[in-house]
Amino acid sequence: MISKGDTMLLTGNHAAAYGAMLAQPKVIPIYPITPQTPIAEKLTEFQLEGLLQAEFITPESEHSAMAACISASLTGVRVFTATSSQGLMLMHELLHFASGSRAPIVMVNANRTFAAPWGFWADQTDSLAQRDTGWLQYYVENPQEALDTVLQAFKTAETVLLPAMVVFEAFYVSHALEVVGVPTPETVKSYLPPYEPKVMLDPEIGRSFGNVVDQKTYCQHRQTLDLAMEEVFDVAKNADDQWKGLTGRGYGLVEKYRCEDAENIIMAMGTISGTAKSAVDKMRAEGLSIGLLKVRLFRPFPVQELRGILGGRDRVIVLDRNFSPGNGGILHQELKAALYGLKSAPEIFGYLAGVGGVNVTPEKIEGLVKQSLSGQSSAKSIWGW
Repeated sequence: MISKGDTMLLTGNHAAAYGAMLAQPKVIPIYPITPQTPIAEKLTEFQLEGLLQAEFITPESEHSAMAACISASLTGVRVFTATSSQGLMLMHELLHFASGSRAPIVMVNANRTFAAPWGFWADQTDSLAQRDTGWLQYYVENPQEALDTVLQAFKTAETVLLPAMVVFEAFYVSHALEVVGVPTPETVKSYLPPYEPKVMLDPEIGRSFGNVVDQKTYCQHRQTLDLAMEEVFDVAKNADDQWKGLTGRGYGLVEKYRCEDAENIIMAMGTISGTAKSAVDKMRAEGLSIGLLKVRLFRPFPVQELRGILGGRDRVIVLDRNFSPGNGGILHQELKAALYGLKSAPEIFGYLAGVGGVNVTPEKIEGLVKQSLSGQSSAKSIWGW
C-alpha cells in the first residue's frame, strides 16, 4: 500500500532534515558550516517540538563531531550528522576510522568548493575526494530524492555495517525550494525498524574497537570490508525497491532516462542530471539518438550494472562537476576503469562541466554532445564550461 503522507515546499536541506527526523537517530553530533547549517537548525526545531528524541552534541570542530559520531554509533545507537566542504576535509582522518570500526553512521554532505581560493559554490570534489575512505556514497538530484535517500541510507548502512554519505550540491539543492512528499512516521517505522546491533561497546561484555593488530589480521579486516561493499549492491537495491513499494518512489542504483534505444549516452551525477534530461528531450526531438544515465550510488561503484547498460552503445559523454588535478574528471576516470576490457565498450568522452559551481545550461550540454559526435574520445577530460 502506497502511503501519501504530507506534501510540503522544502529546500534540500530541510528535506534531508525531515528524513533524519523520521529515522529517529538517538545522537546527533554536528558542527554548522555553510551551506549545511539549515539542516542542524531544522533538527533542533524538531527536538524543541517533541518530534525528535535525540541528544545533540555541539563540539568545537567537525573532526570532533565525527569522533563523537563514531563513539556513539559503537555504543549501539542510530547516529546522524551533516557537513560540507572544509568540514568534510577536517573529518578525513576519522572517516577511515568510522568505516574500519563498521559504524553505520549516516551523514549528509552539501557539496561546496573548498579552499583555496575561497568559495561557496556547488562542486562535488569535496565528497569525491573521500571516495577511498570506505563510506557508501549516494548522489541525489533534488530535495525529494534527498529525503528518501537519507532513509534508504540508514537501512543499507545498518544492514552491511558501513557508514553512508548522502550528497547533494550547494544551493542548487541545499537552498532550492521544491514540492516534497513527506512520508508518515508510521510508514518509516515499518520500513526502518530500530537499530539493534549484535556487537557494541558494553562494559558487561568487555568488547573494544580499533586495537593494534598484526599484518595478517589487518589484511583480513580490509578483505572483510571489501566483502561488505560487495553486499551493498543487493542491499541498496532491496532498500530502494521496498521504499518504492511503500511510497511509489524508487530510483535504482543508476537511473536510466530514454536509454532504451539510445546509441549515445550522457552520464552524470547530481543536479546536472536534471538539466541533461531537458537537453536529451530537445535532441531527441531533433532526431538524435541520445539518453541519460544518472549514477546515484557512486561507492561502491556499480561496475557490472554499468557494463551491462553501456555495452554496445556508440558513445558515452561524461559530465563532471568535479576536478582531480592531474587526472581530470573523477566520474570519467571511474567509468573508463569500469569498462576496461569490455569488447563492445563505447567511446568515452569526458567534460569538466560545472566545476566550481559554473552554471551548465541545456544548450551547453547539447553543444558538448554534438562536439563529441564529431570528435574522437580522449584519455584526458576536456574543460567544457
